[in-house]
Amino acid sequence: MPLNVVIAGASGFLGTHLSEELRRRGHTVVALVRRPAAGAGESSWDPYAGVYDREVVGAADVVVNLAGAPTAGNPHSGKWARELRESRVTTTRVLAQAIADAERTPAYLAGNGISWYGDRGAEVLTEDSAAGDGGLLTDVSHEWQDAATAAVDAGARVAFLRTAPVMDRRAAPLKQLRLLFRLGLGTRLGDGRQFMPMISLHDWVGGVVHLAEHDDVSGPVNLCCPETPTNAEFTAALARAVGRKAFLAAPAFAVRTGAGELSSEVLGSVNARPAVLEGAGYTFRDATVHEVVRAALS
Repeated sequence: MPLNVVIAGASGFLGTHLSEELRRRGHTVVALVRRPAAGAGESSWDPYAGVYDREVVGAADVVVNLAGAPTAGNPHSGKWARELRESRVTTTRVLAQAIADAERTPAYLAGNGISWYGDRGAEVLTEDSAAGDGGLLTDVSHEWQDAATAAVDAGARVAFLRTAPVMDRRAAPLKQLRLLFRLGLGTRLGDGRQFMPMISLHDWVGGVVHLAEHDDVSGPVNLCCPETPTNAEFTAALARAVGRKAFLAAPAFAVRTGAGELSSEVLGSVNARPAVLEGAGYTFRDATVHEVVRAALS
């Protein structure tokens, strides 16, 4: 049955591809935009003022929140860190309240990050695993999830999209890494033994569409490939894919200095598994690091 899907962050890289796939499958998509709406496919909102069209949210079958300031930025900037946090928490909270206030509560697919688990070494992490300690992104992910409480309390179906880095040649982080590796500057980070979850663009879009179309999935959902590689394995796979060697290694102390607030995420280990999606019947096309890299560069 065709769905009416409202998306915040629809103009971003992930939002654009998700919108295209939903429309291709016969669903209606309305993008929430922070400017005057240009046609029936858009609706203006201002999350920081709490302004949105109640009729648009109330008519939705599914609301998706992908809004937020870019993760890529100056990790030594307090302004960047505040915008990173506030943009995610504020948009999630406003939409959660909008859903709670709707006469017919739509489902809520609330963006989040795989860094929710914190640095956990080689421990296998599924959606049943407890929250962990970590750095900035881990803390933000915890607040990000808590911001959806109003929708949960209202009885809406809420799925938290714990997204790993989405690998595609047109977007960060692979856009920058691809250039470095082609120049022969591919580098293992620290000892390279930290697990590094990731997902192909195809499987991220496919997984989120699956969640929109199946109303029996709620709670946290790990969006990552089934076989999480280590940083060393990813480095070797990308180097091989671009036909270069990767002999370099960035010492942990140098990474901590350069990555600032993000160093614990860069050097931290998250050995995640997409147990909920697999249990819900979604079949991954790109399960291994080699398949993810190949799809990303194709």
